[in-house]
Amino acid sequence: MKKEPEIPPIRTVQDAYSSKIELAYNGSREDLDPYVPAEHRPSESNTSSFGALAHLLKASLGSGVLAMPLAFKNAGLLVGLIGTLIIGFICGHVIHVLVKTSQQLCVEVKKPSLGYADTCDLVFQNGPKPVRKFAPFARELADWALAVTHLGACCVYTVVVAESFKQVSDVYGGPNWSVTVYCGLTLVVLIPLTQISTLKYLVPFSALANFVWLGSICISIYYCLRDPPKISERNLATSITGIPNFISTSLFAMEGIGVVMPVENEMSKPQHFLGCPGVLNIAMSAVAVLYGFVGFAGYLNFGEEVRGSLTLNLPQDEILAQTAKILVACVMLLSFALVYYVPVDVVWRRVQDRIPARGHRWGMAALRFIGTVLIVGVASAIPKLELFMELVGAVCLSVMGLLLPAIVETVWLWGRDLGPCNWILWKNCLIGIFSIIAMVSGVAYSIISLLEHL
Repeated sequence: MKKEPEIPPIRTVQDAYSSKIELAYNGSREDLDPYVPAEHRPSESNTSSFGALAHLLKASLGSGVLAMPLAFKNAGLLVGLIGTLIIGFICGHVIHVLVKTSQQLCVEVKKPSLGYADTCDLVFQNGPKPVRKFAPFARELADWALAVTHLGACCVYTVVVAESFKQVSDVYGGPNWSVTVYCGLTLVVLIPLTQISTLKYLVPFSALANFVWLGSICISIYYCLRDPPKISERNLATSITGIPNFISTSLFAMEGIGVVMPVENEMSKPQHFLGCPGVLNIAMSAVAVLYGFVGFAGYLNFGEEVRGSLTLNLPQDEILAQTAKILVACVMLLSFALVYYVPVDVVWRRVQDRIPARGHRWGMAALRFIGTVLIVGVASAIPKLELFMELVGAVCLSVMGLLLPAIVETVWLWGRDLGPCNWILWKNCLIGIFSIIAMVSGVAYSIISLLEHL
C-alpha cells in the first residue's frame, strides 16, 4: 500500500515572526555576553593586585630615584618639589589613558592582552579611515622609542658603574685611569653577561639585586639626612633655563610606561589596575612622594655639587659609602643585562628573517656582542652621566611617555565619544604641546651643555 506524503505544517505569520525574533536573539547572544579579556589569558597570567603593585614599585625604583637630586638642582627646592608632584600626576594620568585604551581595545578586537606597540598599531587600524595608513608607523615609532630609551639607560648604567669603581679605586691607591678607561673595562663583565639569552637564569640574581638596591637607597638617604645645611643656603627656585633639564631628568626618573603594559597583562584581575585607589594610583602616588623626598634631601645636602647618581656624592673615605657605591655598581651591571633584552628583541625581530634558521644562534650572539660594544663605546666617548639622562628623558620619554599615549587616546575615541569640542581632545592637545616643548627645549639645552664640556 502506497504511503501518502506528509504535508508540512502550515506556518502562520506569527510563527515566522517568532522564528525571526529567535534567530535575531541567538545571533546576538555573543553581543549579550561581551568578551572579557581576563578570562582568556593564559594560566601563567595569575599575578595578584598586590603582586602587580610590588612589580610596578620595583620597576619604578630604578636608577631614576638617585637622579632626582640632579633634577632639583636645575629647578630649586620649592619649584622642584611642586614640579615633581605635577610631573608625577601627568605621568600617572598618561599611563592611565594608555592602559584604559588598551583594555577597551582588547574587548573590541577580542584579544586577551596587548603590549604597548600592539596597542598603538591596532588603535590606528581600528580608527578613522584617514589615519589607518599610519598604523605601521605608529608601531615602529613605539618600538624604537622603547628600544632607544633602554639603550640610553644602558649608557647611564655603564657610566655609573665606571665612576663608582673609579672613586673607590682612587681611595685605595689604584691606577689613575680616566672614567673612559673604566667604561671600557666594563666590557669584561658585560660581554659574557649579555650573552645569557634566557631570562630565568638571571631571576635569582635579580631578586637579590632588589634587596641590595633598597639597601643602597637607604644608605644614600642616611647620608642626605646627616647634618643637612639650612634650607636658606639652597635655591628655592632657579632661572627658567633650568626647567627643561628638570623636566627631562624627572621624566627619565619617573616615567615607567615601558613596564606598565607587561605588568597589567600578567594580572588575573586587570580591572583592579585602574580606578580608585587602584594599583596604578597607589604606585604613582608612592613614587612621586619618594622621588620628591629623595630629590629634596639630596639637593639640600649636596647643593650644586650633586651628581647624576646620588651615590657618587657620598664620602669617598667611609666604608659604608664605599659599600653603597660598589653595591649600586653591581646592581647596575645586572640591570644592564636585563634592560638590554628590550632593544635586542626589537632589532632581532627585524633581522631574523634575513638570517638562515641554522645561523640564528650565532646571529643573536653577534647582535648582542656588537650592541654591547657600541653602547660602551658611546658611553666611553661621552662619559657624561647627566647628559645621557637629560637626552633620554627629552627625546624618548617625551615621545613614548607623553605624546604617543595622548595621540592613541584621541584616535581611539574619535567618532565614538570624542568630537572637536570635547574636553578630552583639548586636554590631549595640551599634553602633546607640553611633550613637544619638553623635547625641543630639553634637547637644545643638552646640546649646549655638551658643547660646553667638549
